[in-house]
Amino acid sequence: MPGSESIHLTLPDGSVREVACGTTPLAVAEGIGPRLAKDAVGAELDGQPVDLRTPLDSSGQFRLFTTKSPEAGDFLRHSAEHVLADAVKRLWPEVEIDAGRQDHSEKFQYDFRFPRAFTAEDLEKIESKMREILAENSVFEREEISREQAAELFASMGETLKVDRLGDIPEGETITLYRHGRFADLCRGPHAQRAGQVKAIKLLETSGAYFRGDESGEMLQRIYGTAFGSAKELDDYLERLEQAKLRDHRRLGPELDLFSFNEHAPASPFFHPKGAFIYNALIDYVRERNRDNGYHEVVTPQILDVDLWHTSGHYDNYRDGMYFAEVDERQYAVKPMNCPTHCLIFSNTLRSYRDLPIRYADFGRLHRYERSGQTSGLTRVRSFAQDDAHVFCTPEQVEVEVLLAVSIIRGIYETFGFDELLIELSTRPEKRLGSDELWDRAEKDLAAALEGAGIEYEVNAGDGAFYGPKIDFQIKDAIGRSWQLGTVQLDYFLPERFGLAYIGEDGAEHRPVMIHRAMLGSVERFLGILIEHTAGAFPVWLAPIQAVVLPVSDKFHDYAKAVQDTLTSGNVRAHLDDRSEKLGYKIREAQLQKVPYMLVVGGREQDSETVAVRPRTGEDLGARPLAEIVERIRELAASRSREL
Repeated sequence: MPGSESIHLTLPDGSVREVACGTTPLAVAEGIGPRLAKDAVGAELDGQPVDLRTPLDSSGQFRLFTTKSPEAGDFLRHSAEHVLADAVKRLWPEVEIDAGRQDHSEKFQYDFRFPRAFTAEDLEKIESKMREILAENSVFEREEISREQAAELFASMGETLKVDRLGDIPEGETITLYRHGRFADLCRGPHAQRAGQVKAIKLLETSGAYFRGDESGEMLQRIYGTAFGSAKELDDYLERLEQAKLRDHRRLGPELDLFSFNEHAPASPFFHPKGAFIYNALIDYVRERNRDNGYHEVVTPQILDVDLWHTSGHYDNYRDGMYFAEVDERQYAVKPMNCPTHCLIFSNTLRSYRDLPIRYADFGRLHRYERSGQTSGLTRVRSFAQDDAHVFCTPEQVEVEVLLAVSIIRGIYETFGFDELLIELSTRPEKRLGSDELWDRAEKDLAAALEGAGIEYEVNAGDGAFYGPKIDFQIKDAIGRSWQLGTVQLDYFLPERFGLAYIGEDGAEHRPVMIHRAMLGSVERFLGILIEHTAGAFPVWLAPIQAVVLPVSDKFHDYAKAVQDTLTSGNVRAHLDDRSEKLGYKIREAQLQKVPYMLVVGGREQDSETVAVRPRTGEDLGARPLAEIVERIRELAASRSREL
């Protein structure tokens, strides 16, 4: 019972506070000091966010956050989310509210049953009303309530969507309300202490959203916003948003003629010649790294008997994301992952311990069903390829193979300029295969490999694959956004399910260990991220056109064509812009297309057999011998340099 025993909270300075079980974080803050208690917005216990009003029932590493803490944003945006719903209800009392957002790292949102789309004028009214509510500085209150009481409350309020949502809460789970002022909603929290701690808000956009994400269901109206503890933080965020818009691959891709989408293949990109060049160049780069490190490429079918996916466990754990077909009264599934097909190749021949490790790489197309509301440009598609690989090895080889994969991945990210890297060890999820003993072993093996190599990492609890723990790689792009890319996954379960074996040194059969490895991840998604990281200005080795030749006037076309021919014969991808347009217009066009080098030719250049060089960065480098430019471009491409 709360209060019947003590718990021990270890603070960031290493000191330990002993408090009664059931003590709230706010009470802990009050015990430390009145100023901290006044400024506190939230807490954390063993890495998990905790509402200030939630009774603590276990010991652990404990932290308190104020509005100045980097972690405060999640609490503030979640609180602003409730203020948004409150404001909409005050303006339109007949509106019904649905659910908010689970991830408050950048935004908040709410869905509403509203008879029309929200307009820009509506957002201005809502934002103004939100500021009024924030000025009231109401305290957020947490209340535990029974399922019956909650159903009665929301039914009396006319909130039928909320009554439906009660059914989403598992039986036996504590149901909580959060109140501020006149507003109440179902919520697990956590929230800030007071509404007034939210100092800056901005509503960003509106969209339609299906109730529960069901495309056959009712369309609701969604409002997105963000909030911070200071106006400066909001201004900085809006500046990053503006940068993100300028870099948005969904805009740049069509502008640079890289890819398009078509309703005949929803969420499946069509790569145009320029985009296909970059796409294939990425694969060629990974192929080179694979060859250098003993990976052998295989090609496997895309459609396989559904029994294979029962054996692998994907049918039970992943079937909602798969496509199925029936041919000759036989059930098939379209391949969402390569790993079962690689198990089939391994099992095709009796293996010896001397054959291991065996490393298979595969760029085959994969298909996964993503709901239309969740797809987004290249970063979440239904048809894609991965730079996928699977290693079959002995238990003694696990550490070496894991570290080899980690080393290759880190080198690849360095090539692309992803210099900020966070490595996470993602541990067992709730839905998983196998025994706890095998999970203990797999997690221990991955941790030991990282620690043995002195590689720093963070634990991402519960985010492992259903068949094993994994090392995940988070990069930051040029404007500071985090993206999860590569992964190294340790799997003791698929070899077991497929009955894989090798003959050991003792002459007996042994079970191999399987390592799943992807470096770029989905090539489509990586390309989308790379477009935004570079703002479409690809390094010379990836640029579909490395140089464009621009004659000053028609009378220099012959020399311009000779320049293009020289570039092409030197393995430089060159384009001749011989349109009868003004030079300034053609330069501007080349800059918009992000071509690395513009080579202007006129009378002086023709006489001296040179070119006037303008890199896309805008400076004029003057006349240069053509051979010098050819050599420069070839060197940059060969070294995969990010320089110009």
